[in-house]
Amino acid sequence: MKTTAGVIIEADKVADLETKGVGTLTKQTDGVVKYNLANFHLQRILNNNTRNKSITLLGCFPEQSDTDKAVVIFEKQAFRESEVATESDKSGKQLLEKNYEDNVKETSPIYQCVPPVELSVVKTTVVYPASQKHIEKYTVCQKYIISETPELYEEITLPYISTSQHSLEWVYNILDHKQEVERIVYEDPDPETGFILLPDLKWDGRTLETLYLLVITHKRGIKSLRDLNAHHLPLLRNVRSRAAEAIEKRYGLLSAQLRMYLHYQPSFYHLHIHINPIRNDAPGIWCEKSHMLDTVINNLELIENYYQKATLPFVLHEGNELLEQYELKMSIRRAPKHLAEKYNEKDETSSSKKLKLDDITTSEVVSK
Repeated sequence: MKTTAGVIIEADKVADLETKGVGTLTKQTDGVVKYNLANFHLQRILNNNTRNKSITLLGCFPEQSDTDKAVVIFEKQAFRESEVATESDKSGKQLLEKNYEDNVKETSPIYQCVPPVELSVVKTTVVYPASQKHIEKYTVCQKYIISETPELYEEITLPYISTSQHSLEWVYNILDHKQEVERIVYEDPDPETGFILLPDLKWDGRTLETLYLLVITHKRGIKSLRDLNAHHLPLLRNVRSRAAEAIEKRYGLLSAQLRMYLHYQPSFYHLHIHINPIRNDAPGIWCEKSHMLDTVINNLELIENYYQKATLPFVLHEGNELLEQYELKMSIRRAPKHLAEKYNEKDETSSSKKLKLDDITTSEVVSK
């Protein structure tokens, strides 16, 4: 298995990981932390995503700490169109010029071919030390939609953010050019409307088809969508236009080919915007998670304090502390009593009795 460079998040710092011939976490030079994955002690599998061709592992590096957790993600890389030769471009022959004959499996009239090992490229990501929020993020578990009213935001969400958010030091280090300077794609230094554009950790840095960039605004104090108002329109418009120009110049993609959006809830509470090609089904683009930048701008043009008045949906994972806070206020995970009884009934004619949709009346669906 060939492994490409991945990413380490260590003590809220970002560094490059070379998984070939690296030492254990005993040397740190110029902010680059190196790990030897041979010393990773696996505790359990958090997720095996067959659609994204990735597997996420939970464990630790015993020689460093017996208590600090580590999350390791192995992900198969997407194909690059440049790897396939065409009549007009004979430079991309990596996939088609390899010898597959010894690996051909015939299941007439279909032939299955196993490519040479050098074409099996895997991206590796290490999160260390991994917090409980990191573990929850990468674990397969039940998910619930919360319809957050402005009142619920002030009463539950905001106090939770104020007491439990991760340190933003790594964000400020990027903005202050203390880290990641060499990765910056574009920067507008204006303190009010400026931003830094750089590759997101999800991108391998090579495959244009899976391009994933992140905008981090210079203006501090904007935690999320909830804090935005009409006074921030110059900032949002500047991001939309300048980022699109920089991406077209650097990567050749038009603004009409790009998806620009914000997450709610975000993974960290400093205003940032995600950008990737429309053709790429990137993680986190679901309707209950993402808010298109164009829509955000339009909402604020119509109503200057739209996001202080709106009810915003977001998703919480089982085990998330914020979910527990909402559970104290309303019933989220408890099914109506008589429905639970129906599921528990023994059916003599079938061992897998199904509940019909007609059995649930509108009076049984309560909106809190």
